[in-house]
Amino acid sequence: MTQANLTILVLYYSRHGSTRKLAQLISQGIESVAGCDARLRTVPAVSTVAEAVEPDIPASGAPYVDLKDLEECDGLALGSPTRFGNMASAMKYFWDGTSAQWLGGVLAGKPACVFTSTGSLHGGQETTLLSMMLPLMHHGMLLLGLPYTQPELMTTSGGGSPYGASHWAGLNGTHEIPEDTRALAIALGRRLAETALRLQEK
Repeated sequence: MTQANLTILVLYYSRHGSTRKLAQLISQGIESVAGCDARLRTVPAVSTVAEAVEPDIPASGAPYVDLKDLEECDGLALGSPTRFGNMASAMKYFWDGTSAQWLGGVLAGKPACVFTSTGSLHGGQETTLLSMMLPLMHHGMLLLGLPYTQPELMTTSGGGSPYGASHWAGLNGTHEIPEDTRALAIALGRRLAETALRLQEK
């Protein structure tokens, strides 16, 4: 009897597409590890207008996340663009609704990592990464970063840090993801998947 592959949830919010592209690279890294599958999910936008609603199914891209995705995952990569040095409100809104999963400990002991993109070079990449770690810590997740054994951390000029993968996207996401950032995002996904496998062996 063959054992089912581990499911690694890649959950992101993206406005102009750069964070989505990072999510796809992280998924590529996850799926480069035998025995692991990436599950791409997003969150709907929130609006300051109370009557505005998003359709039940996104017009394009990944499906919306469901709380059962948290329960079914063996690891999590969480991504958001920066909003004044913090995660986007759409992502925060989702995590604010996970009290039942927190009480049930469904994420406790599972590995996690974070990633972000910014419109400006000093737009708060590292503070956004740290802000996304906070709810994951409250859920009891095991946080992973990028070690300096990844040589691209010493050469990247537009993103990437020991806290997670990041990208300077420019206004409206006009900057393409450079090779060093691509390598770091793939490496982060691979590290997350390898860690999830090791934890299952114990």
